[in-house]
Amino acid sequence: MSDYFDNKKILITGAASGIGKRFAEKVSEFDECTLILWDRNPDVLKEIKADLKGRAAVHICGVDVMELTQIQAESQRLIRQDLVPDLILNCAGIVIGKFFHEHTNSDIERTISINTVGSMWVVRAFLNEMIDRGSGHIVNLGSASGYIGNPRMSAYASSKWAVHGWSESLRLEMEKLKTGIHVSTVIPSYIKTGMFDGVKAPMMVPLLETDDIVDIMIHGISRQKHKIQAPFMVRFVPLIKAILPPSWFDWVAGNMLGVYKSMESFKGREPKSS
Repeated sequence: MSDYFDNKKILITGAASGIGKRFAEKVSEFDECTLILWDRNPDVLKEIKADLKGRAAVHICGVDVMELTQIQAESQRLIRQDLVPDLILNCAGIVIGKFFHEHTNSDIERTISINTVGSMWVVRAFLNEMIDRGSGHIVNLGSASGYIGNPRMSAYASSKWAVHGWSESLRLEMEKLKTGIHVSTVIPSYIKTGMFDGVKAPMMVPLLETDDIVDIMIHGISRQKHKIQAPFMVRFVPLIKAILPPSWFDWVAGNMLGVYKSMESFKGREPKSS
């Protein structure tokens, strides 16, 4: 497994916290790994770079994935420096956690821009160079909410459904064109990163520890899996949804498993200053 990450240039968005940060820390242990860390909080990235000193080559930049001009400028700088990523991990994300009628237009725009459009922009910035090289791996962070709607997650779920559809279509395109580029979609349930503080885990779908999901991701990416799903119950959701009539599925998800009540006590991560 470790051989897969050796000598790889790995770009991680949303690298200042949560999955992005922990993934960077773990893969820095592999031989000759180069980390390219993007986040809208450059001061935190500086701390991470200092902590990783001596473990990997680390390049950091304060990039907000909502800002296309920032992505374009920094991607061109990396291309000129022969730092086209071998692996792109799109971790930047946001969740609002309100009923849809309570969302402002800005809430909706930010959710779709960060969770979906920003990931597309990042990949698009490097994709032609990856195709010309004939290799690469794109890893997009989806969600179990991309399988099932949920109260207080309408904008978030929409953004993740879009990620799933884009990732699958992109994978098929890259295979059809024989580009040598792999595409993986990570599909977890709730994770204890702070982003979903206050949620109540549905029955049979426990809250995931950050270390656990990152280990699962590292293993799945190294095997070039199309979908990396966790915990185990998540992979059965599409099948159950397909088999049961909608009203039955709603009863099972809402009353038996408690999915539709899981966001009632949502608090979320404390906002950070820009």
